[in-house]
Amino acid sequence: MDGTVLVADDDRTIRTVLTQALTRAGCKVHATSSLTTLMRWVVEGKGDVVISDVMMPDGNGLEMLPKIAEDRPGLPVIVISAQNTIMTAIQAAEAEAYDYLPKPFDLPDLMKRTSKALETRRHAPAPAPAEEPAPGEDGELPLVGRTPAMQALYRLVAKVMNADLPVLVTGESGTGKSLIARTIHDFSDRRTLPFVTVTGADLRELEGPQRVLARVKGGTLLIDEIGDIEDEVQARLVRMIDAPGEHAPRFMATSQGDLARAMEEGRVRRDLYYRLTGATLHVPSLRERVEDIALLTEHFLARAERDGLARRQLSEDAQELFRTYSWPGNVRQLENAVRRLVLTSRADEITRSEVEQILGDQPETEPVLRGQAGGENEKLSASVARHLRRYFDLHGSALPPPGLYPRILREVEAPLIEITLEATGGNQAKCADLLGINRNTLRKKINDLEIQVTRRRKLM
Repeated sequence: MDGTVLVADDDRTIRTVLTQALTRAGCKVHATSSLTTLMRWVVEGKGDVVISDVMMPDGNGLEMLPKIAEDRPGLPVIVISAQNTIMTAIQAAEAEAYDYLPKPFDLPDLMKRTSKALETRRHAPAPAPAEEPAPGEDGELPLVGRTPAMQALYRLVAKVMNADLPVLVTGESGTGKSLIARTIHDFSDRRTLPFVTVTGADLRELEGPQRVLARVKGGTLLIDEIGDIEDEVQARLVRMIDAPGEHAPRFMATSQGDLARAMEEGRVRRDLYYRLTGATLHVPSLRERVEDIALLTEHFLARAERDGLARRQLSEDAQELFRTYSWPGNVRQLENAVRRLVLTSRADEITRSEVEQILGDQPETEPVLRGQAGGENEKLSASVARHLRRYFDLHGSALPPPGLYPRILREVEAPLIEITLEATGGNQAKCADLLGINRNTLRKKINDLEIQVTRRRKLM
């Protein structure tokens, strides 16, 4: 890398580590714990990229972005923040931040993004800052999470909210699909217009579509569980989307199941599928973001306290049971469980036995054996069998090309090793132990499968 990076963070450890890493990579670095100093450097013309924390002792980093864009159009600003909510990602996008990373962040990932920012400096000045959030929003949405899956979702929400594309939101029951849709609406250009949710029953009557369009008045129309709607109503939906009248709404839909598979099986019309999939957002299940469970639990405990209930906290054993439970009802089930525990717990600290009474005894291996595409109760073997049948069906009366066995093993083995390496922070000794194979065997498989190994360093 070649260039000068301005680093602003009130954490001395982060400043030191970033300075050392960027200097080793060939950059010049100016580091400060003050936004005032950062802005002075920007005005003086210093720096090719800015890396700034949000909450600083003398101000808010996000609020400085419009001023940076005014003084130095095209200067990329990478925002890092410990406030891991969707609001932070949205505000960073609205303020035209070049990129956004939650804390703790992966140092190699931040280095890669900084290198890209140096290579692809923006040349156009940023637009004026967006309006404030819609009335009634207090900036404390229950969409919280620092895992990569949730942060990727946040970034995608920020990108599509004003794109005016139809949006399909997929995910299991209780993950927050409708909440994601509502968030997109509340921070879009249509925020002052109605947000209307309908089901197949609302469109079943002949005059149903007209009544719905009259209610939405050019706002956002969310069609709940599109895969459950009968074919006749789907045909009406296609006609409504094609001819919405004078005040065309933004169309969005949710689906628990695999809508592409439903289309292939004839349960969803192709013309409807392609009209609703301008952008597709997948809301991960709790099993896909286990590390967010503690964050969500803290959020729901704090919410219960604000609602006038007793202040409670989970014991370490109770936290571990929460972490290993499979949560078939996802975030909604987690919230209900926390609220019940707050109401029924006999002491300030919630015990493991009290959690067991609420959740029941759950095998720790169950999350690994569950598959989402075929339903909450599908085993891994059943999911593999379903995909294999689909693979054979795609070849019709012909057989697939020879060499099927090693190809299928590679398809399963590669993600297994990649995900295990990610879970162990790139430590091959821990990965081999977790997989139950020899370390030399693991190294050979990494080379044969061309798996990239990155040792992660987490920064708080």
